[in-house]
Amino acid sequence: MIPRLGTLDLVPALDRPDLLAAPVAAALDALGPAAGDAWVCAIDPALADTAAFSEAYEVPLEVSANCVVVLGRRAGEERAAACVVRADTRADVNATIRRRLDVRKLSFAPMEWATETTGMEYGGITPVGVPATWPVLVDEHAAALERAVIGSGIRGSKLVVPGTLLAALPSAEVGPYAR
Repeated sequence: MIPRLGTLDLVPALDRPDLLAAPVAAALDALGPAAGDAWVCAIDPALADTAAFSEAYEVPLEVSANCVVVLGRRAGEERAAACVVRADTRADVNATIRRRLDVRKLSFAPMEWATETTGMEYGGITPVGVPATWPVLVDEHAAALERAVIGSGIRGSKLVVPGTLLAALPSAEVGPYAR
């Protein structure tokens, strides 16, 4: 039986690498058996933004998670991170995440820099497959999701994984990263 989410049919993510950005497919492959819990579904790229996706495909915001890339500097060193929060919350960029990265000023990474650095499309950036040197800051509420709908690295699909897989990503740190 094919699992469904809202109006979407899900397929095993590794069976459809064409629906994943190359770094995402490689990261899932590296997860070994845990990747068996990853599913993917094709969507209209025009509906990749969370609110539009949720409405069009009848997927509650509470099961979607957003990944934002943040960037700061300290002593001339760039510090980046991928932050994952439930879609019905916001990343606490100006307090908790800024302190965690030990920078004075933290901002959302410029789109061109983020897409070039991750090898993913804007609007599809996901914590799965970000550069290994980045911390992946997973909010505790996102880590607790039974199934989290996240980006797949491209705008034309969504990845569905358990929150426990997010928490188990290399360099993942689970904590109170949302406000």
